[in-house]
Amino acid sequence: MSDIILRDSEINLRDNVAHQRIIIASMVGTTIEFYDFYIYATAAVSVFPLLFFPKSDAGAALLASMATFGVAFVARPVGSVLFGHFGDRIGRKATLVGSLLTMGVATFLIGLLPTVVQIGLLAPALLTILRFCQGLGLGGEWSGAALLATETAKDGKRAWAAMWPQLGAPFGFILANGFFLLLTVLFNYDSAQAQVQSNFLVWGWRIPFLASFLMVAVGLYVRFKLEETPVFARAMERGEKLKVPLTVVFRKHFKELVLGTFIMLATYGLFYLMTTWILSYAIGKTGSGFLGIGYRSFLVLQLVSVLFFAGMVPLSGWLADKLGRRCVLLVVTSAIIIFGLSFRFFLDPVIMGTGDGANRGLMLLFLCIGMALMGLSFGPMSAVLPELFPTNVRYTGSGISYNVSSILGAALTPFVAVWLVRSHGVGSVGIYLAALASLTLIALVISKETRDSKLDMNVSRN
Repeated sequence: MSDIILRDSEINLRDNVAHQRIIIASMVGTTIEFYDFYIYATAAVSVFPLLFFPKSDAGAALLASMATFGVAFVARPVGSVLFGHFGDRIGRKATLVGSLLTMGVATFLIGLLPTVVQIGLLAPALLTILRFCQGLGLGGEWSGAALLATETAKDGKRAWAAMWPQLGAPFGFILANGFFLLLTVLFNYDSAQAQVQSNFLVWGWRIPFLASFLMVAVGLYVRFKLEETPVFARAMERGEKLKVPLTVVFRKHFKELVLGTFIMLATYGLFYLMTTWILSYAIGKTGSGFLGIGYRSFLVLQLVSVLFFAGMVPLSGWLADKLGRRCVLLVVTSAIIIFGLSFRFFLDPVIMGTGDGANRGLMLLFLCIGMALMGLSFGPMSAVLPELFPTNVRYTGSGISYNVSSILGAALTPFVAVWLVRSHGVGSVGIYLAALASLTLIALVISKETRDSKLDMNVSRN
């Protein structure tokens, strides 16, 4: 009897260690990937318009920089197809290693790029290519991390398990922007009086990009210690591997692809308005219709608000297991619509104020509400999208939905928002968000609840 008890305790200990390793691997990996992605987003507003697109007026240079930012979102569906193919055929573990390397190498090389003054138009061209490679990597990352968590979760705890990789988004954002904030302090950099001769713009901005290489090494070490998910392993033992998962998912699960794409739409639109666009609007010059808040001062506000994002992710995972994914997301999406319609009352320069007279308390309130809604919306997604698809096309299907939505909700959003502010005022940006969220609400009404679906019993045939 004692031998049986000892053996059972050893099995439980081994299972707990394996589960903890999965949590760490999924969260650390997505943290690194999102860190890489966000340092580009921050630099796209504060650095790249000056160093890679300087021969334009400030507004046009910002639009050009935002366009290169959006290139990655075009690449992400390509990455989801590429990595999804291998993720559904050879396994989740090996594919996750490949996606992390792709993102990490591209980010490191951005830190080495010469500027337009040094090599002319080749500089923005190379920047665009490397940004595309960043998108490829992230296109394969999220689905693999989500599947790693969901396919090893205990019954009734799938949304809770799946929220761990979602925490990589706020953690990566905090690391990226915290790093840039520290550098602006050390280099005494003021975005309102930026000079291309300053040490920060000459070489300081490169440090976060180059440092990503060390973080990638840590992520690879963690992921090499993982085992394949039992759900995928059993599907392969049953001979359910598909030759071309992409064709099967489009032929047999097109409805799920469309629903998943629009379910993610509001989340994407909200997040990239609350991070990339709001940064450009807040620190932009008052003469161009922006608020003129200091870059360093605004980063502090943004970092505080991201804590609300991080805090809401676990809550949303817990609620999604208790109440169901669909119920939680219907309520949160409705709240996003209301929030979008309130933009003018927060951000109009007449109400907010500009420069040193800007109401930072009001800005912080705006950011915290938006980030809290982002956490509540984003948290359940790593359970919702994988649950829409069978095991042998799950990597491909969830990845395509997630990343096609990134084109509609994220790639265009910062660019469109900059144009809307210049043409129709800041209130129109909120209306744009409300429109995106309305499409998500329709998709949620049409969709079914997936909380009780059985991942291991769900497969698709050629």
